[in-house]
Amino acid sequence: MDLALKNKIALITGSHRGTGQIIAKTLLHEGATVLVHGMLQTQAEAAVEELGSGIPVWGDIVSIEGTGQLIKQCEAFDISILINNFGAADPGTWSTQNDEDWLLAYQKNVLSAQRLIRHLLPALTALPWARIINLGTVGSTSPNARMPGYYAAKGALANITVGLAKEVAGTNIRVNLVSPGMIHTPEVEQNYMKMAAKRGWGDTWEEVEAHVAKDIPIRRISRREEVAALVAFLCGPMADAIHGQNIRIDGGQLGIVD
Repeated sequence: MDLALKNKIALITGSHRGTGQIIAKTLLHEGATVLVHGMLQTQAEAAVEELGSGIPVWGDIVSIEGTGQLIKQCEAFDISILINNFGAADPGTWSTQNDEDWLLAYQKNVLSAQRLIRHLLPALTALPWARIINLGTVGSTSPNARMPGYYAAKGALANITVGLAKEVAGTNIRVNLVSPGMIHTPEVEQNYMKMAAKRGWGDTWEEVEAHVAKDIPIRRISRREEVAALVAFLCGPMADAIHGQNIRIDGGQLGIVD
């Protein structure tokens, strides 16, 4: 399927690693020009080298100054796709996270996106075609007890996505939120393999995943490539009628009601 992304320019925050890098790889495969973002110059350049394509850009978008550094590098490009992939969760509980922890969670997961949206919105509004896609989590509407600051911030990101979608009504911008559940990453697999050794779940990931995903209808956790494919589809013209949505990709865990 051709997603018609050739000649489109996309900025993907936090695309130097993890799911963001897989999203960058997918858009590059579809023919888009991708600005590969890292918090540091070395991160962005290493990611572009690994991907074999892309344009490295950098800046610590948790801060106003770092965001300005990134924006300055992007001024030479006619960006039509903004993917706010960057976000971070810090460990903690209601009893251990203080005011600074909550404020930092908001900086990482809300303002890092809001600042870029605010800067790029005038130019995006003037285009005949544009996309803003925020990366959230199913925890924005169904949070765990742990990491309350993170889940509260992701809830705010879901909220501003809807508000922004209403703000740009009547323009050619489409705004959506993609909310994954648990994603299979090397770190996730490593952590569960350690747990499995203690609980006797088995010695292979296939054996262990059956226990990890026992409450997920598809009986496995989502893959980064699946998240990237959904994001790529939302970038394309075939998704033009999808707007202001919080789209879960969690194997049906929250979507099926008994």
